Amino acid sequence: MSVTRTGESSADTAPDPRRWWGLVIIALAQLMVVLDATIVNIALPSAQEDLGISDGNRQWVITAYTLAFGGLLLLGGRIADLAGRKRTFVIGLIGFAVASALGGAATGAGMLFGARALQGAFAAVLAPSALSLLTTTFTDPKERGKAFGIYGALAGSGAAIGFIVGGLLTEYLDWRWCLYVNVPIAVVAVIGALVLLHDRPGHAGARLDVPGAVLGCGGLVAIVYGFSEAESRGWTDPLVLGLFAGGIVLLTVFVWWQTKARMPLLPLHIIKDRNRAGCFLTMGLAVIGMFGLFLFMTYYLQVILGYSPLKTGLAFLPLTLAIIIGSTQISARLMHRVPPRMLMVPGMLLASGGMVILTQMTVDSSYTSEILPALLLMGLGMGLTFMPVFSTATAGVAPHDAGVTSATVNTSQQVGGSIGTALLNTIATTSSTAYITAHLTDPARRAQVVAEGTVHGYTVAIWWAAGIMLLAGLVAGLMVTTGPQRHAPAEAPVPESVGPPPPSPDRRRS
Repeated sequence: MSVTRTGESSADTAPDPRRWWGLVIIALAQLMVVLDATIVNIALPSAQEDLGISDGNRQWVITAYTLAFGGLLLLGGRIADLAGRKRTFVIGLIGFAVASALGGAATGAGMLFGARALQGAFAAVLAPSALSLLTTTFTDPKERGKAFGIYGALAGSGAAIGFIVGGLLTEYLDWRWCLYVNVPIAVVAVIGALVLLHDRPGHAGARLDVPGAVLGCGGLVAIVYGFSEAESRGWTDPLVLGLFAGGIVLLTVFVWWQTKARMPLLPLHIIKDRNRAGCFLTMGLAVIGMFGLFLFMTYYLQVILGYSPLKTGLAFLPLTLAIIIGSTQISARLMHRVPPRMLMVPGMLLASGGMVILTQMTVDSSYTSEILPALLLMGLGMGLTFMPVFSTATAGVAPHDAGVTSATVNTSQQVGGSIGTALLNTIATTSSTAYITAHLTDPARRAQVVAEGTVHGYTVAIWWAAGIMLLAGLVAGLMVTTGPQRHAPAEAPVPESVGPPPPSPDRRRS
């Protein structure tokens, strides 16, 4: 028997013959996490009406998920290192399925919010372990490139699949099935993982930075909750100001703690690099602004224009296709020839332009002539931006920092989504209330005024979102100064969710 110099048989180092089936299982789990970011949104109007969720609180259906996901993502990666990737992968799948079942069976708003937070927590464990298993399963450079391509394609298409499946389930079954559908997917993935996936034992030297997780996640929750409470209490209310101040203090202590912790969640040298920090900030601002589009379009299409859930899901397809085209056919072809900011800045300008078009929508706007052009511009702009952001943020990173860098980019994406949801929801509802109060002089026109006020609130928030998107372009132009990447990074981590982050629409009931 031939033996390698390390004492291992050649059979031990041979590729796993079932590795491509293992890729199917890993990709299925990733698809479930990404799909869940959009599948619930088509069902939101039905869920809100069924459970009696208030206008001010409905954003927590989304924010609870994104906050838990983004706030615990770095900790989830450490747990995978400590306990072993395969074990963490299976635990994440089972927990995600249980949380999904609880959400589907929700009898009130609180139960649904809690289930969504639990989903996010287990997603934070599942996503890093899936990516790590993919990296350790495919060691040949050619096979790894192909495997990452398949994995990324599924992540990118998950948003579109979520819109369509969400529409089908809501229209022909019930909104609860948008959560129940995760259970059979997880069962198949667990069985496949136990049979097909292999992993090395966990690292005994790994330690969990629990204080860091509590400080970071606590600070984010306080800030997002402050944005949410500002809608009903006002921006100068003592509780709102206290939440903002407390969140800033907690995040400041988090940064200090990361300089003292033995194994910090976020090694600060990761964000000290100018280009990398610029990418993190650009991603966070872009996602905040992107919610200006998603935050309201589901309710606008279903409630104002009277679309069915399925038709609403199909209406989002051009956006997703434009993101894929902008990312794979434009950015991927140019990012090795031009500096990253030459893609990111035009991308943000295009996306902001699409939002400005949406600020002109009314209660009877045409989808083809007014909504569709805006969706296409937004999609192309985000596609131009996503690819260079991830590529630049992870370029030149030491191998032992690759995982935490990828997780940090994805954390900025999820946290941006949380802040965008709460901030823009508050701006829209406040503007809607002011408009309706000022214009409701004739009770006979109540329904018309409420509809007009709702759309007015949407457009005011979208103006803010367009400005935030321009700010993202300014940050990219000033901070990301690196030149073209002549060679792709050897291990470019795949984002946890490529494509549209989860929306959380807003409306006023008549």
